[in-house]
Amino acid sequence: MLLKENILLALAGLKANKMRSFLTMLGIIIGIASVIAIMTVGDAVNNSVTSSMGDIGANNIELYLGYRDDLDFNQDLPAMEGKDCISTDMIEEMLKKYSDEIKAVSLQVSVGDGKATEGKDYANVSIIGANTGFLLDKKLNIVAGRNLAKKDQENGKKVAVISDRYVENMFNGDAQSALGQLIDIKVDNRYYTYTVVGVYEYSESQDGFSKTGGKDITTNCYIPYKTGVKQSHAEETLTDFTIIAKEGADSQSLSNEIANYFNQRYYKDSEYFQVSTYSMDAMLSELTSMISTIKLAVAAIAGISLLVGGIGVMNIMIVSITERTREIGTRKALGATNGSIRLQFITEAVVICMIGGFIGVLIGIALGMVAVHFMGYSGTASIGSITFCVAFSMAFGIFFGYYPASRAAKLNPIEALRYE
Repeated sequence: MLLKENILLALAGLKANKMRSFLTMLGIIIGIASVIAIMTVGDAVNNSVTSSMGDIGANNIELYLGYRDDLDFNQDLPAMEGKDCISTDMIEEMLKKYSDEIKAVSLQVSVGDGKATEGKDYANVSIIGANTGFLLDKKLNIVAGRNLAKKDQENGKKVAVISDRYVENMFNGDAQSALGQLIDIKVDNRYYTYTVVGVYEYSESQDGFSKTGGKDITTNCYIPYKTGVKQSHAEETLTDFTIIAKEGADSQSLSNEIANYFNQRYYKDSEYFQVSTYSMDAMLSELTSMISTIKLAVAAIAGISLLVGGIGVMNIMIVSITERTREIGTRKALGATNGSIRLQFITEAVVICMIGGFIGVLIGIALGMVAVHFMGYSGTASIGSITFCVAFSMAFGIFFGYYPASRAAKLNPIEALRYE
């Protein structure tokens, strides 16, 4: 009952001094709103990065062959030759050894960028030779026909999977009519002919960013890896490729194991070269940690205004106690204990901070949503951040209200009644 009376007294005091109460709350409002907005934007950016990395493949491991770390790069180093590179036989051996943990190996080779033309119609195309692992990693959404099959890969057939944007430009958007058709793509004054076996839905995250848009956009044309190697005159040796780990596998641990495997088995006696790996999962963890650290650092800076607001609450409570000295003396003369006087003024400080906190939360949510919208992300304020800010405002009320409340509780009732 006493707590309810104290709350009503606090609300009556705020109502009697509206402007002073608002100015006291302003620091709390600004601090809470800033923290909520920053945490909302930080969470949205974090979720966007996590989603993008997930599209790339959080279980992926990037492997590349390069110079040894202990070399003196100021001296002339020999160029990498075919005999130094990773062969398909090495990859097959690796797949056998880690068959329980590796789902596939993603290989690709670029034939080149070109253009398909038919009268006034045209489509810009990038021809990519892709193996089954690469297409598995891409997760193409086939809207007509089929993806490249195992026999296409083994026999090096001249078949292709094209984008719906290509179909829009060259086949009036009719994907079914494109199936089985021969397409000619000119790359560096040379024509390459393929039979269309499938049409996939274009996605910027899968095809990569294109400098042009609309009709001029460049999309990928996927052909079997063996066909791409033959047409690009590339050697069947590699300096880098992507390993797709199975679900549940520890990609970070597997990444280290594979690097050690290659270096111990194939490059132990190499004077200049070594294999290095890094997992996308490790990169994702580092990015997430970095974003979280930046978010907390900026939120802490914004939280300085909370400290200013808390000092303002303490100041106004001291002023309020000075103004109500006779009231305090009267209450103590009528039997009010030091504890009840202390509770009254602590409650008043908590009420000021709580109201300011709730207003700050609403403004912070609104500011965060607006900022996220203009940045092109999606996200809302988390329940955790809202709960934290509300609890923090209550703690601030208790912390900064305790000293003035204790000061009021220790007043001598006789001196208080004499106060003018």
